[in-house]
Amino acid sequence: MKSKYPVSRRDFIRLSSMATAGALFLPLGTSFSDKAPAPMMRPFGRMKNKVTTLGLGGQASIQWTADDIDPVKIITKAFDLGINYYDTSNVYDLSQMHYHSAFEKMNLIPGKSNYDKKLRESITITSKTLMRWGKPGWKEVENVRNKSNGEDVQTAADDIRRTMTQLFGDGKGYYPEGSYVDIVMVHALQAIEENDILYKGIETPIKPDENFGALVVLRDFRDGTNLTGTNPKNEKLLKHIGFSGHNNPEAMIDFMQRDKYGLLDALLVSVNSNDHLYFNMKHNVIPLAKAKGIGIIGMKVFGAGTMYKEVPGFSRKPSQIYRKVGSAELPSSDLIEYVLTTPGVDTLIIGIGKIDEDPLKCQLTQNYYASQVKPDAMSKERRLEIEAKTAKAAGERTNFFQLDKIDMTGPRDLKQEVVNGRTKLTWQTAYAAENPISHYEIVSNGNILGTVKHQPQVLKDKPFTFEIEQSNADGFKVYTVDEKGNKA
Repeated sequence: MKSKYPVSRRDFIRLSSMATAGALFLPLGTSFSDKAPAPMMRPFGRMKNKVTTLGLGGQASIQWTADDIDPVKIITKAFDLGINYYDTSNVYDLSQMHYHSAFEKMNLIPGKSNYDKKLRESITITSKTLMRWGKPGWKEVENVRNKSNGEDVQTAADDIRRTMTQLFGDGKGYYPEGSYVDIVMVHALQAIEENDILYKGIETPIKPDENFGALVVLRDFRDGTNLTGTNPKNEKLLKHIGFSGHNNPEAMIDFMQRDKYGLLDALLVSVNSNDHLYFNMKHNVIPLAKAKGIGIIGMKVFGAGTMYKEVPGFSRKPSQIYRKVGSAELPSSDLIEYVLTTPGVDTLIIGIGKIDEDPLKCQLTQNYYASQVKPDAMSKERRLEIEAKTAKAAGERTNFFQLDKIDMTGPRDLKQEVVNGRTKLTWQTAYAAENPISHYEIVSNGNILGTVKHQPQVLKDKPFTFEIEQSNADGFKVYTVDEKGNKA
């Protein structure tokens, strides 16, 4: 393909930085015409499709749209650039409807004579549900939400069908045969109490007189089964199940460790250069997801825009959408490259506030070029420089959505038993702080009896273990040790 922007990524970023600083001098002969180069792609967990390193977030101006913005043009421009990952949700206002309008232009509505099946199969469309219970009559449980923006949504199945009618149908209930999304995510998981509800009907039998969780409903619509009674037509409306999380690694780890059924294929996780200042994702959640073969999408790259404005918080109206392109002090390209070189991240999504014919003023074009990086493209030294810079970017709480920083924990739920004259110690994974965990030390009377290498604990019922050649386990301790030698 011809290049729409015939400068290298490095030169484009340099020109962008100069433009931000107000000192742009384009080289003679430089123009921005023709087609963009094919985007960089990466494997996406165990899923078939590869994904572009930049995906389009379904919030920002696609959700909260100002009068001078056309959200459909944002989506179609993403298609023109070759972006193949698209994000939306049942709680993103008109986002799914705006995608429908774009899909009509892109010939992505099943059943129509111009339906481009090959194009549809080349992209990944993700929606989300905040429903936790599987059917009506749910009881309120502390820390458990159950909501949708749909007025008539009573069940998780209703939310799935709402996505179909808004993305591919008339928005009123009808959707054509052949409609599907690639992923439906459990949206914004934040408490272990939610996990307990979501896994009802998965970890326990489905009983006619009892309620069940949304996960078993998602499985029905993935597999074309009707174990829950909510899918009487045995429809297959989604290909994969995933979840998203902004703040609580403990709940997210628990959710993944309970999955011994092969349910979870995708994770949308908040991660940016200030992640280390909080109960972090990069040393706790992301390595576990990668070990389980889950595709990982990064979000909140700019801290929901708080890196560039004084008042932190999620946008609730068009006037709160960030519509600029980084700053001279904090280039957006640095923040994007940081996330895409965080081990485990496959792609990232960014909500677009504004596009522009001038690529140096266009958020989408800028983000596209910045995202053309390999996983190992940034040195550890450079990552530390960016962390130091962004730690002071907008006050002390850019990641307002994330739990406070914790100290590294010791091994959790330590247990011991004597079997055939040997003492067996077991424990659940420790949580990392600023540094990755290296190993666990088993100590008695000041002597190290042995070590166990730390690795992501993929299942809750498969804890870390250590056996001692004696039955008297009094005085034994197990320490967590990180890569810098710190102990807990």
